[in-house]
Amino acid sequence: WNEIIELFRAGMPLRKHRCRFKSYERCFKASEAVDCLHELLGSNQNFGPEVTRDQTVKLLKKFLKNHVIEDIKGRWGKEDFQDDGHLYRFPPSSPLKSYPKKPSCGKEVIKFPDWNEPKAGTSQEHIPVKSVTLNSEMWYKRHSIAIGEVPACKLVFRRELTQKNVEEIWKAMALSRLQKVLGLDSLDEVLDTKLVNSKHIVQNAYNVNKQGIVTLEDKSKELPHWILSAMKCLANWPSCSDLKQPTYAGFERDVFKTIVDYFDQMKEPLLPFHFFDVFVSVLGLLQKHSKAVEALQISCLLLPPENRKRLQLLVRMMARISLNKDLPPLSESVRTRTLIVQAFSRCILCSKDEIDLDELLAAKLVSFLMDNYQEILSVPSALKSSIEDHVLHLQRVQIKYAGADTDATFPPPSFCHQISTDEFEYQKATGSQEPLAALLEEIVMNKEMSMKDKKKKLKQFQKSYPEVYRVRFPTPETEAMLFPEKTKQKPPILMWALKKPFQPFHRTRSFRM
Repeated sequence: WNEIIELFRAGMPLRKHRCRFKSYERCFKASEAVDCLHELLGSNQNFGPEVTRDQTVKLLKKFLKNHVIEDIKGRWGKEDFQDDGHLYRFPPSSPLKSYPKKPSCGKEVIKFPDWNEPKAGTSQEHIPVKSVTLNSEMWYKRHSIAIGEVPACKLVFRRELTQKNVEEIWKAMALSRLQKVLGLDSLDEVLDTKLVNSKHIVQNAYNVNKQGIVTLEDKSKELPHWILSAMKCLANWPSCSDLKQPTYAGFERDVFKTIVDYFDQMKEPLLPFHFFDVFVSVLGLLQKHSKAVEALQISCLLLPPENRKRLQLLVRMMARISLNKDLPPLSESVRTRTLIVQAFSRCILCSKDEIDLDELLAAKLVSFLMDNYQEILSVPSALKSSIEDHVLHLQRVQIKYAGADTDATFPPPSFCHQISTDEFEYQKATGSQEPLAALLEEIVMNKEMSMKDKKKKLKQFQKSYPEVYRVRFPTPETEAMLFPEKTKQKPPILMWALKKPFQPFHRTRSFRM
């Protein structure tokens, strides 16, 4: 209040004006006051450019009521200020509100908490506070409380958040966002959330190097140096920094086979078994590129850090190899891209039951990963910003007005709600069948696959997912239409086969008349 009044009195130009054939010294027009005060409020850090001209007029009405200004006849006390040509002036008495004096007695005075002073026992580390943009309601509260119109308010001190609290917030908000992107009412059908480690999520989000690769706290879980050298050799071919140039033909194929053998001997894929259903459910979103990328971003953020780092290094190498025109062919009969997808699909994604169809699911997912690995294997910036804002909000000291909810601008994350058994079974059936139906249709429409392989794959699919298969082929006739029987041509009939065998001549008796 006092700051704005001092700025207004110092910045308002005063000059001579005429009104009704009479001159008035050191005064100003109402419209000039609105222009000046509006500019001062817009450049002030406590208000900002969001302040409107109408709000400035309301504040000048308060000034007139509290004798900060008066008209040229010395009248004040009413809120009849208008944005027009009426003349006003500053009163000779000071309009500033006096500060309460410190009592001279030796009693302890209750100190008003300083915004910049941390609460006793809290961390002394600097916590950045996001600047607040004032809306109309908050602006009105701020300037009206200064003149005593909203006396009921109190400071709300937040409890200090531990590292464990922050990790649980990351887990809850990440799973909530993943559920929304996948379009599911519950994640229970695709993921056991108890197996998701909240500490892993925070490590994957913050412990990264300049290239965005996860840095591990336990160095014993790093890839062996010789494997890293082999991967760098193929990824940067022909400029291998760690190795000398090959001296024999087929060197690059031997290096590739060494990498494949190492990843094949892993007991569990890089995407652990309990994440299989989550990544399979993303296959139904591949037609919606942005949603599929975001779903995979969050899903990969849930991985153990050592799995995430190996996945980042492997997929990046695969993408570079597939685009490297200088690299000699790694196979005589198969294209390089097809070869690397087939070689590494099962070490990236497969189910615990080892169904043959996993190869098709994994190949489809790995191809999408290769084409979009820079986005998918980076930390989702929108999710990170929203979580950090929420954590800062929980740590910040706030003023709470009577009858107002200070948390209204930061809605808490939504969590799962309980549903009936019938509804769960329905969601489980419909939610998981979409990607499977898309996979079945891909097998049916694949023209490059031979009839023999197609029949084999369809038979495996029918055995594994009979309900989905029955929807696509409800009758034997619809299935038979996919494999029309070839009409067998009959061998040409020989003319001699139509003739009767030779018969001896029989003399017939003639009838005479």
